Amino acid sequence: MPIRVLLVEDSDVYRDSLVFLLGSRTELEVVDAVPDGASALRAYREHAPDVVVLDYRLPDFDGAAVAAELDSAVVFLSASAGRDEYDAASSAGAALVRKDEGIDALVRAVRAAAGR
Repeated sequence: MPIRVLLVEDSDVYRDSLVFLLGSRTELEVVDAVPDGASALRAYREHAPDVVVLDYRLPDFDGAAVAAELDSAVVFLSASAGRDEYDAASSAGAALVRKDEGIDALVRAVRAAAGR
């Protein structure tokens, strides 16, 4: 059974790219992809994903605030991860993957978050 992933990313181009790249992995199923925190909370309730891949900086909410509302494993994404982002991820019990680490690092983090 594939790992059900909700993707939350405000950049349309990057989000579409991740949907394609993650969706091409047989062990993953992207159940929804949304651009902001409010949409993330609605999509989370609708789809009950195994893992939420969550951009740390969203236009309407801080990623840590969104993660606090979820009862799911979370993997944060960040273009420029500094001490604050790493501390927030650690406090949330989440992994943090920098966007420049590539798709394989993200897939590994999603698998680990799902316990696989």
